[in-house]
Amino acid sequence: NITFEQLRQSYYEQTEALIEGGSDVILVETIFDTLNAKAALFAIEEVFEKLNVRLPLMISGTVTDASGRILSGQTVTAFWHSVRHARPLAVGLNCALGAALMRPYIQELAKAAPDTFISCYPNAGLPNPMSDTGFDETPEVTSRLVHEFAAEGLVNILGGCCGTTPDHIGAIAKAVEKVPARKMFYPAEV
Repeated sequence: NITFEQLRQSYYEQTEALIEGGSDVILVETIFDTLNAKAALFAIEEVFEKLNVRLPLMISGTVTDASGRILSGQTVTAFWHSVRHARPLAVGLNCALGAALMRPYIQELAKAAPDTFISCYPNAGLPNPMSDTGFDETPEVTSRLVHEFAAEGLVNILGGCCGTTPDHIGAIAKAVEKVPARKMFYPAEV
């Protein structure tokens, strides 16, 4: 039970502190509710105006299940259209799903946002309490899958979320080091 104004004020204080503390980029991530994200984006813009500064902004949503929607019910494309006004440097998906299950949603986002960098940092698979690590995907599996995303020209920024380890990140870096960057298309080219 929180209001938009309470969220806006909280995000305002956090953004101001991050900028005053020397942050180089602002990341609004693990978004499962677009209205909450809009409060954050509104507050960020207010702080940018107050401090007369504009840092790069990154936005990352979370698809929570195989429905392809964030928890508040939006598709990935609808989510993008709800936040694109913030002119982010990158938009992406993180958390909730492993790379294997994230593929169709990264494909959808890359198509919906052709003129924006796409980020992807999946879990190491779905949580599995029976696994030694709590997640099913090994560094080899995760890196192979995200390499496919990069080779298909779907992503610009890769990483890992829940369950990923330094070994996962190292394997991802090695898997994509020779893959060309995703080409972005601008409206006149699409």
